[in-house]
Amino acid sequence: MGKFIISKRTNGDHQFNLKAGNGQVILTSQGYNSKSSCENGISSVKTNSQDDAKFERNTAKDGRCYFNLKAGNGQIIGTSQMYESDNGMENGIESVKNNAPNASVEDESNL
Repeated sequence: MGKFIISKRTNGDHQFNLKAGNGQVILTSQGYNSKSSCENGISSVKTNSQDDAKFERNTAKDGRCYFNLKAGNGQIIGTSQMYESDNGMENGIESVKNNAPNASVEDESNL
């Protein structure tokens, strides 16, 4: 079972990571000014992760692959790690689709 971890960046912004059941980070958010905005981002991931068209597949300059998950308004709500192959990236997308909808939320922003 996946989980979202809310944390605080050094600049005070909140962010979340979606971790798969094995503990690997499969999606990382942008920085949010408030925890409530970060929580809204998590809700957006849970909803939008079920629509394959919301996943933007990309290739970095070094040839590695990554993806962005976009909201209905086109804004990026999460970015993956870098993958060595298209196949690895597609597996990452499937992992987000499988883990996000029922993932628990843990708030570590006050630690």
